[in-house]
Amino acid sequence: MKIRVAQVKVVPVKGALEANHRRLMAVLAEIAGYRPDVVVTPECFLDGYVATEQEITRQNIGQYAIDPGASAYIRQAGNWAASQRCWLVLGCTRVVPGGVANSALVLDRAGELAAIYDKVHLQRHDLKYLPGPALPVFPSDFGPFGVMICADRRWPETVRTLVLKGARVIFNPTYGFHDEKNLRMMCTRSYESEVWIAFTHPEQALITGPQGEVVLNETSPEAAFAVSEIDLAAVDTVRAGESSHLCARRPDVYG
Repeated sequence: MKIRVAQVKVVPVKGALEANHRRLMAVLAEIAGYRPDVVVTPECFLDGYVATEQEITRQNIGQYAIDPGASAYIRQAGNWAASQRCWLVLGCTRVVPGGVANSALVLDRAGELAAIYDKVHLQRHDLKYLPGPALPVFPSDFGPFGVMICADRRWPETVRTLVLKGARVIFNPTYGFHDEKNLRMMCTRSYESEVWIAFTHPEQALITGPQGEVVLNETSPEAAFAVSEIDLAAVDTVRAGESSHLCARRPDVYG
């Protein structure tokens, strides 16, 4: 099954939720003509990932957090998703009991909030958030998919866990490094777990395939988004091959 993935490639303004929302809606209006199945934004796009700023603390970061169920921004984004019959993975800072989380909201083709993923691996400035509790996969009309946020990709266990739970594609909102080392790492993550990964950064839209191939690496400053078509059946083909990593696993010796 083929799906069309659109990746938002815009640098948001730190702390400017209203401005970032308006920019997102403008980019979504441009993307609509490409009839995507899934749109992915960078990490914490709505607030511009304010956690990186020194003056932002665990005590004051809440002023940049939203309640998705009450947010006009999410309602408008959901209306767009419904009008286009498109999934939307939207990065934001979210109010949770006891603090805030670095979240990816998953809006379905009806524009409803179908799921939420909270970043699991926290380091340095991310300690202003509360860590996510799990690595779930989410059901969809194109099969189960995973979401990981930025640094989550550094741990092979993240991708492998999502894959073993059934994901053939992982959407990866991010705001961190996007250099040559990252490119090699993303190719490796896809190759070792035989999965599509859509790495979505404000300055880079990168898609790596189940054989470790790079099928998109858009870094042009002029491009506000990138659209790619990926064939999820390619994952099944690779995993059914004689050299499949997943088929030849030895969990009996890993413990």
